[in-house]
Amino acid sequence: MQKAVTNIFPVAPFDFELTAGYHTYFQGRYGSDSLTDGVYRRLLDLDGNLVLASVRSVGSVEAPELAVELQSQRLNSQDIEKATEQVAWLLGTSQDLTPFYEAAQQDTPLSAIVNQYHGLHLPHTASVYEAVVLAILGQQIATNVARIIRTLIIESHGPNQVFDGEDFYAFPRPETLGGLSIEELRGMKLSQRKAEYVQGISLASKNFSPDSSPDGFESLHRMSDEDVVASMVALRGLGIWTAQWVLIRALGRPDALPLGDLALRRVVSRVYFEGAEINDAQLGEFAQRWSPWRAYATVYLFTAMRSGMA
Repeated sequence: MQKAVTNIFPVAPFDFELTAGYHTYFQGRYGSDSLTDGVYRRLLDLDGNLVLASVRSVGSVEAPELAVELQSQRLNSQDIEKATEQVAWLLGTSQDLTPFYEAAQQDTPLSAIVNQYHGLHLPHTASVYEAVVLAILGQQIATNVARIIRTLIIESHGPNQVFDGEDFYAFPRPETLGGLSIEELRGMKLSQRKAEYVQGISLASKNFSPDSSPDGFESLHRMSDEDVVASMVALRGLGIWTAQWVLIRALGRPDALPLGDLALRRVVSRVYFEGAEINDAQLGEFAQRWSPWRAYATVYLFTAMRSGMA
């Protein structure tokens, strides 16, 4: 087993515990990400080379620094560079929060939330495919049920490696889930329709090429928000809500807004409308006040809701 240690210097402010905590909030024990005793761990699948990244903060919110320990059967300079870049992407370390924070000061409730969670960056998924599958699993079911299904899929079909006597799992590859039958997917507690969606998306992922590139879903990084949404909703099983979460979690787009998200409507209702019920049209109009930072406002509102602040 080979080991290497590298460092990442996030754009300040960066609160490691808040950011990694948001990233791992819904993870089960064998979710692909974990945060335990101040260490964020992720088994990275770098084109078939499995690399365990263990990340801890060795700086402060205003002078952030992350120490990244990498372990793998093979670690050359290219592997180390790719692993470090992926960890930085997963934790959103390059985001400059200053413009969002300045805009939030004009919104009294949001300003209070931003001050409470100062340094929270928006984390990402490792790939577009991962974000799409997770969004499908989370459609119209309770989050604890989605977590059980996700953990079962990852444990059953994710690439795994043992490090220091402990099993770690990466997110399943498209060819793996695409190669399962509908019956096998349903055996992991997916409904008939979701099993069909996951199988179809997995099979389509490599051939997805709206710009004629060989990058599959990753080609979405080069497309505008509007074109991403149009490309996503053209696929069976994906609607506006899923497409907007792909923009936020997989592509890091700052102004995406997941209309159709019941939890978002609820927290906005509590924070801004004294609990009065609002619909998506009202939310969309109201959220214009946060543009071009609607994704950031969404994540901060969710964080406040999860902690009981909102």
